Amino acid sequence: MPLLNVFDVSGSAMSAQTVRLNTTASNLANAQSVASSVDETYRARHPVFAAQLDNALDQHRASSSAGVDVLGIVESDAPLDMRFEPEHPMADENGYVAYPNVNVVEEMANMISASRSFELNVDMMTSAKSLTERLLRLGQ
Repeated sequence: MPLLNVFDVSGSAMSAQTVRLNTTASNLANAQSVASSVDETYRARHPVFAAQLDNALDQHRASSSAGVDVLGIVESDAPLDMRFEPEHPMADENGYVAYPNVNVVEEMANMISASRSFELNVDMMTSAKSLTERLLRLGQ
């Protein structure tokens, strides 16, 4: 893989981690929201990633690329948090209020992991830039 492809790999990984951070932030923002029906209640969302290996192992092609693709964002199928609050204005006929299935602790760990992955890719790009600059100075 040519040295300049490192920038493509890191860039795609940084884009993927940005999607992950935005999704996590949306989950945290809606963690305590309620709706008038179970169907309208917010459900936790998670991005789905896939490795992009377009002839990445083929050393003879200059156009080979690797990286991370975001295939989409899926809703969690975990059960909603049903709380018995008969005085709540959004309670159903049985007195239950549907809260989102967002686990705040899990989301915070997800956010820390995504931000560290993003930082790692920034460091990788910085190192690749430094190596490229040194390589160019060899010809002087």
